[in-house]
Amino acid sequence: MTLTGELLIGGERRFGTNGEIKGVNPASGETLEPAFGGATKADVDAAAALAQEAFASYRALPYETRATFLEAIAEHIEAIGDDLIVRVMAETGLPRARLEGERGRTTGQLRLFASVLRDGGFLEARIDPALPERKPLPRPDLRLRNVPLGPVAVFGASNFPLAFSVAGGDTASALAAGCPVIVKAHPAHPGTSELMGRAIQAAVASVGLHPGVFSLIHDSGYEVSQALVADPRVKAAGFTGSRRGGLALAAIAQGRPEPIPFYAEMSSINPVILLPAALAARGPAIAEGFVGALTLGAGQFCTNPGLILAIDGPELTAFVEAAGKAVEAAPAAVMLTPGICQAFAHGVAALNDAPEVTTVARGLTGVGHTGQAALFSVSGADFLANPHLHEEVFGAASIVVRAADQAQLEKVIAAIEGQLTIAIHMDEADHGLAGDLLPALELKAGRILVNGFGTGVEVAHAMVHGGPFPSTSDGRTTSVGSLAIARFLRPVSYQNLPEALLPAELKTDNPLGVVRRVDGKIG
Repeated sequence: MTLTGELLIGGERRFGTNGEIKGVNPASGETLEPAFGGATKADVDAAAALAQEAFASYRALPYETRATFLEAIAEHIEAIGDDLIVRVMAETGLPRARLEGERGRTTGQLRLFASVLRDGGFLEARIDPALPERKPLPRPDLRLRNVPLGPVAVFGASNFPLAFSVAGGDTASALAAGCPVIVKAHPAHPGTSELMGRAIQAAVASVGLHPGVFSLIHDSGYEVSQALVADPRVKAAGFTGSRRGGLALAAIAQGRPEPIPFYAEMSSINPVILLPAALAARGPAIAEGFVGALTLGAGQFCTNPGLILAIDGPELTAFVEAAGKAVEAAPAAVMLTPGICQAFAHGVAALNDAPEVTTVARGLTGVGHTGQAALFSVSGADFLANPHLHEEVFGAASIVVRAADQAQLEKVIAAIEGQLTIAIHMDEADHGLAGDLLPALELKAGRILVNGFGTGVEVAHAMVHGGPFPSTSDGRTTSVGSLAIARFLRPVSYQNLPEALLPAELKTDNPLGVVRRVDGKIG
């Protein structure tokens, strides 16, 4: 498939006139063709106008048609074939096997939300029948369902060019909810974004939908991103990226005359807690698994284990020694962009130069835009005294925090910021201590896992990929799993609406067969 560098505004293609964007191969430094034209505010206006125009007909579609549309997107993505993988490899430096798996995850997410639509549970349908004889006052007939918010802006992520970008989880869940989507492509992989955008555009046409259901724009700066979030026709936004960028856009979303929900995934260091019995029984094995998770994908996962928390002692010393040897043997890995590589190097240098921090080990060096793995150690007291040690270094870098005792370990947990994940390594003898820590961990993370690491996010109904600030801007939500659809819905209650006017899912005879809560009982 030949790339054109064009914007996709509804069903049209046009070349942007606001600057120029080109992909860069981070492994070689080669600039990739073609050039992509940046969008103007007029392009944003056109995309938003089309999305608003499409909203009424799109939200009114039968859920089966919407499900068929999501499946059509998955099929069109798969039909691109190897051209997609080759382009993503060129723009990201990521290996083929990783990207083939990510493509499968992306199409799997789309099909998951198709099944969610067919199930109907996302509607949260509730009926409280009228009680005209109730004393002292009768109860009216009340019926509730969730409805879509309206057009949604989605910002592509740098570290997941498929699963968290143009056709990723935010787009899939918003489209499933009944919301047209405008995607702002990540500038690091414009070609990948065009290929994925054209797959969605083709699916829109194949199902016969209003073309405004989807648009894709490129941005050579910040102006267009800001205009997209500020546009009054956009009713919600999904973002994966830096804390600085997320907070800047969140401020725009909240400062509008009509504030909108802004769902940002921003910063997480994903602590791993090593409890004493597990550390004593299998510390070296845990160390091997930890370094594997730390260096996976050059550490460029939002669930990368950037912090190890444990009570100090000879078992922890043995763990640190084993982890250090594994880090020293870790090859340098290509990072996603020159900017990410530079930021990682600066973050590692700051830790290396901090007087309270001990550098345990550095990985093998590389050439070009590669990251050299790093492991550091600090006392619990120094960690508590230095908030800058709590900040994310995006890449394969981690700090071991050596707590003096259980009380200090609990203080360290209380001091850390909100996280996407917290992992606990435990044996049966650790259950008492784990039970003591669990209430605090529930307040700090969206996902708590045992004897593993946060890397590897299963796309499932019970998954939460979210967490308290600053891991996300709204810790009540998830961006992965079927519950992600709830971000783009809101409840509407209908009081004494005539049967003939009720939505099908709330009619008394339940023609759609959806699960409903009737008079408080699910059936």
